[in-house]
Amino acid sequence: MSSQRVEVYKVFGRFWHWTQAILILFLALTGFEVHGSFQFLGYRQAVLYHSTAAVALLALIAFAIFWHFTTGEWRQYLPTHRMLRAQVEYYLVGIFRNAPHPAKKTPLSKLNPLQKLVYLALKILVIPVMVVSGLLYMFFRYPQANGIGTLGIGRLERIALVHTAGAFFLVAFVLVHAYLTTTGRTPVSNLKAMITGYEEIDDEQNAAGSFAAVKEQA
Repeated sequence: MSSQRVEVYKVFGRFWHWTQAILILFLALTGFEVHGSFQFLGYRQAVLYHSTAAVALLALIAFAIFWHFTTGEWRQYLPTHRMLRAQVEYYLVGIFRNAPHPAKKTPLSKLNPLQKLVYLALKILVIPVMVVSGLLYMFFRYPQANGIGTLGIGRLERIALVHTAGAFFLVAFVLVHAYLTTTGRTPVSNLKAMITGYEEIDDEQNAAGSFAAVKEQA
């Protein structure tokens, strides 16, 4: 079967992916130091770097939202039940038997059914919770004309616990995501694709996947 080298990931998509990954890992390291898990930078420096990286991530999220909706990339995350069970079975059993991927990647359909559900949950649940809890933690106390005011939202520890739980989830996701990148055509093919933007796609697979994606979006 013939194949062709197709641009699957656009420039901004790759920039957003890698910058987001670096910021999340940096936020995790500085955040866990603020939490007292270890000492490297020092508490004050860790707080400063963590806050700065958080602002950078917020700016990146704003640009990413604009890009997703202006380019139509938001459709990549629309959930579907088609081949969902087959994809779960592949990750649980098939992947260890060298079975073929049940869902084929194309420029119009980059994510398999399980990835769509997980990434959608990240975008509408986990990331918003992390952003809101982080902002509440940063601005729990704020200056007023007559002194320092506090938000009437109960104890600060509750916010910290929610934020920390979200951090553990994100770290776990990054680790699983890194492992699953090795399950492509070769152990490094998915990594190369996210760096160069191009991936080898079978002609038949590309045509079928594009048709399916257009049909779902219609």
